[in-house]
Amino acid sequence: MFSSSAGRFARAMTTPHPFTAGGLTLRLVKRLAFLSCSFWIAYLAIVVLSTHPCGLSPRCLSSLHLAHRPILPESPPTETRHLVFGIASSASSWPRRRDYVRAWWRPGETRGFVWLDRPLNSSFPQTDASLPTVRVSEDTSRFPYTYRKGLRSAIRVARIVAETVRLGLPDVRWFVFGDDDTVFFVDNLVRVLRKYDHEMWFYVGESSENVDQNRVNSFDMGFGGGGFAISHRLAAALARVFDSCLVRYAHLYGSDARVFACLAELGVGLTHERGFHQ
Repeated sequence: MFSSSAGRFARAMTTPHPFTAGGLTLRLVKRLAFLSCSFWIAYLAIVVLSTHPCGLSPRCLSSLHLAHRPILPESPPTETRHLVFGIASSASSWPRRRDYVRAWWRPGETRGFVWLDRPLNSSFPQTDASLPTVRVSEDTSRFPYTYRKGLRSAIRVARIVAETVRLGLPDVRWFVFGDDDTVFFVDNLVRVLRKYDHEMWFYVGESSENVDQNRVNSFDMGFGGGGFAISHRLAAALARVFDSCLVRYAHLYGSDARVFACLAELGVGLTHERGFHQ
């Protein structure tokens, strides 16, 4: 114990106290040395960056960083075969409106389905090579609908989005939805959708030309009468949550409002393309 205490006493006699003149001088010297080193490091960094072709532009430097990442091959341009159409109809309206679809449908080139509320009458041709395949929607009686004087068929029409996606067709980039009296100009549609990255989340369409309709619903909602398109990745995400989302929006009137609300929950707004005419 004595030897330890004596050692501490000897060190105390030889080490400057932090509040003595020697202690203050030592601390000041260390601080000045640190500041000097920091200054020269910053100065050299500025000199190097200022002589670099990028200068001090963070965007340029970021692009150089990205340039070192592996370059993925670009996918070929979007073609008609990359689109799948989901057409909302009913057993009563399809016989009268099928010629609207026949006007733009391209057998062997376009892909898609017409969705009905029930099977067609046996006297009506069940298949037609010049038209899309007819499918019957699933039962929607388990979903609530509370809009007074509305049509609960809005739930079935909205679910066409999820039902079309869940069919799992290969090589799909865009899902396009419309009514049985919507006329698509396919080449124009493909040209428009080529502008957007189908691997990202996109909801493309346009609001109504009717201001009252926009006021009641939203100026940022795509109207099915003019058609709208959803990229395949967004459509897959939407299909996973769509049924639970429909339960939360029982108070809405139409099918388009339900699709719009569920996409909004995913954080996706409408990308306006004026070529989609309501």
